[in-house]
Amino acid sequence: MPSRDHPGEPISDRRRSGRLTIGPRAAAKMAGDPTMTEDRKLLEPSERPAFLNTDPWRALRILSEFVEGFDALATVGPAITVFGSARVAEGSSIYETAREIGRRLAKEGYAIITGGGQGVMEAANRGCQEGGGMSVGCNIELPHEQAVNPYVDLAVEFRYFFARKTMFVKYADGFVILPGGFGTMDELFEALTLIQTGKIRHFPIILVGSDFYGGLLDWIRRRLLVDGMVDEQDMDLIIVTDDPAEVVEIVKRAARRRGSADQP
Repeated sequence: MPSRDHPGEPISDRRRSGRLTIGPRAAAKMAGDPTMTEDRKLLEPSERPAFLNTDPWRALRILSEFVEGFDALATVGPAITVFGSARVAEGSSIYETAREIGRRLAKEGYAIITGGGQGVMEAANRGCQEGGGMSVGCNIELPHEQAVNPYVDLAVEFRYFFARKTMFVKYADGFVILPGGFGTMDELFEALTLIQTGKIRHFPIILVGSDFYGGLLDWIRRRLLVDGMVDEQDMDLIIVTDDPAEVVEIVKRAARRRGSADQP
């Protein structure tokens, strides 16, 4: 059985799945429209009046996702959420940077929370295992199934994006955001909005990849800031670096500030 004596190998004996594990034959029997996710069923109008009768049950199912997520993650301890593209290949510079960040943060006592998929998520979970930390994956139901990567110790399955995103924020002491697509941008701007509006405490939002994010930040400064859509202090919510060691130092400084603020 793989162990921490063999870094880089997945550790499967601590795996927690979601509510159901479904084999191929059961999945085939249960399959309907493969593109009809639970989010679409909830948000898209239906021509069938019977759809209205499903809302109370769906509300209970949504509640169950929050309950299971809270129950699973409540004892994880200090954690950092890492975001980035699922399309990044193993061995690429972005993959190895995410892996190194996961490893370094784990050695400092942080769990790593990701979306549980491939690419950057896999790399961060992998590095976390190599560093001896708790590797968490919050997976999401998609039209084309996203399998949990083999470096996840604790996996929680979600049908709804909003329930999943709550877990990313609620149990994180910081966000580390590597290059990614629409999903990564969604997480970035939601975190900025929550902090800007005071809905959550201020934790570090670290963008890793100055070249990748440079154009976006230039646009924010030239348009949003100049046009008065955001304030100068809002720009301070974002920290940019290319150095995994600096990521760890930023997280540690933020933790020390929180500790000082909590002192009587």
